[in-house]
Amino acid sequence: QVQLVESGGGLVQAGGSLRLSCAASGRTFRSGAMGWFRQAPGKEREFVAAITWSGGSTYYADSVKGRFTISRDNAKNTVYLQMDSLKPEDTAVYYCADRATITTPQAMRQNWGYAYWGQGTQVTVSS
Repeated sequence: QVQLVESGGGLVQAGGSLRLSCAASGRTFRSGAMGWFRQAPGKEREFVAAITWSGGSTYYADSVKGRFTISRDNAKNTVYLQMDSLKPEDTAVYYCADRATITTPQAMRQNWGYAYWGQGTQVTVSS
């Protein structure tokens, strides 16, 4: 059973930065990927970024490309999301999620492929 714990959320002014962390425990395989998703009030959960555990291939939503950077530390089983130039529209609960397999870039952006999810961490960007 994989368990995911997010940390690093908080309140920041527009233009500021935050770094989220997601620590995975119980993961015994090196394949697959970790993703970040977010959900704002009244909106559907949306893909933010993903990274493969082996090889470190990355995927980004167009809305965050150039501002957010996803990275991983395989030794610590931890994935990070560095968020720069934050905007009020980035305000949401951010979730990390784990998937055991890698598929097409389009499918990597779909939440149905991720079997394990963290509890979420709130990110609030004030204008």
